[in-house]
Amino acid sequence: MSQPKEQKPNNLLEKIVSLAKRRGFIFPGSEIYGGLANSWDYGPLGVQLKKNIKDLWWSKFVERREDVVGIDAAIFMNPKVWEASGHVSEFSDPLVECKKCHQRFREDQIKGLCPDCGGKEFTEAKRFNLMFPVRLGPTEDSSSITYLRGEIAQAMFVNFKNVLDTTRVRLPFGIASQGMAFRNEITPGNFIFRTREFDLMELEYFVHESEWEKWFEYWRGQMREWLQDLGVDLKNIHEVEIPDGERAHYSKRTIDFEYDYPFGQKELYGLAYRTDFDLKNHMEKSGQDLSYTDPETGEKFVPHVVEPTFGLSRSVFVALLEAYHEEGDRVVLKLPPKLAPYKAAVFPLVANKPELVSKAREIYQSLVASRYSPGPIAWDDRGNIGKRYYSQDEIGTPYCVTVDYQTLEDGTVTVRDRDTAKQERIKIIELENFIEEKIKT
Repeated sequence: MSQPKEQKPNNLLEKIVSLAKRRGFIFPGSEIYGGLANSWDYGPLGVQLKKNIKDLWWSKFVERREDVVGIDAAIFMNPKVWEASGHVSEFSDPLVECKKCHQRFREDQIKGLCPDCGGKEFTEAKRFNLMFPVRLGPTEDSSSITYLRGEIAQAMFVNFKNVLDTTRVRLPFGIASQGMAFRNEITPGNFIFRTREFDLMELEYFVHESEWEKWFEYWRGQMREWLQDLGVDLKNIHEVEIPDGERAHYSKRTIDFEYDYPFGQKELYGLAYRTDFDLKNHMEKSGQDLSYTDPETGEKFVPHVVEPTFGLSRSVFVALLEAYHEEGDRVVLKLPPKLAPYKAAVFPLVANKPELVSKAREIYQSLVASRYSPGPIAWDDRGNIGKRYYSQDEIGTPYCVTVDYQTLEDGTVTVRDRDTAKQERIKIIELENFIEEKIKT
């Protein structure tokens, strides 16, 4: 029997937002109090999807490499860090105000008309700093002011010497980190695409200046590979060279990996050549030696940096967009199995037969308790079997395991594939290995 043709709806963004709320991926923040503009909370399935993406990224770029080490740094840093990095003076966007309704927007977002009232007259653009100032401690003088970090990179630069002193790394090598960053965006919006707090995954790869172009291309390729790991069709990706005058203040070359969102082609990831800008500035401002000495040649120099940056929040968003399919009357979230919140769901054929429920519970608990478990397993005995299949399809569960009357006779279960809806019988004793092997592919 042929499968219904897959299709992407025109109102895909609305569908994703609705599914995310209905199925427990992402909720509006502070919803019972009317919400807070562009604030979002990750629900039970969303936090698991987010964790799976983080874990896959960390495995690929840190654990399975010998040239990258990780750190987990504090969000609050000495404000001198942000002065040295240029963020206090340079980290800004052009802001304009509509003369009719007095709403403020990023200059590049208005397209000649006010998005709120349709007005056509705006004030002259002025620079708006995106850093969030905060006060630490009980005092209110200027010495208590610092900032929520606008990027997670600076901790990797200020810990450069610590990493050199405590590990066996040699150039070229990378320092990786994951964590939250905060930017006082002028015009946030489009679900979790642009928010004022968001998660990043990035690494600073330290190289000799003479080799930066080679490593820039290498990491360009690694980012393409990661996109495919995430389930992204590369035909939806555009690599855009950022021209002079539009790059960040620290960058000599930047490529944005832009994605075809429902609201247009926008940035997903970035790849930047930061030169030796950060290490040199921190050396100058701190008085600490952050140079590197080649153990073979004795050459002493300040390394240059190639920086691949991956937005975790946007990775979740794009994974949902890519995975969403409508096939006839069913919605299927075709997440890569490694990313799916649940790897399998177990349920009895019917919920009113104690012998089936008991056997299904036994299999479920065995999978959950196993030290070799392929991952989170769902239990579902609501409604009829068809509704359970559709429910698991909608949240991306790759396999549904059904205990039926034949199970009681021969020790086999029915395993249904999410993407094809095909079923096969598997021995209970082989079930765990079957799921684990399928998840790996």
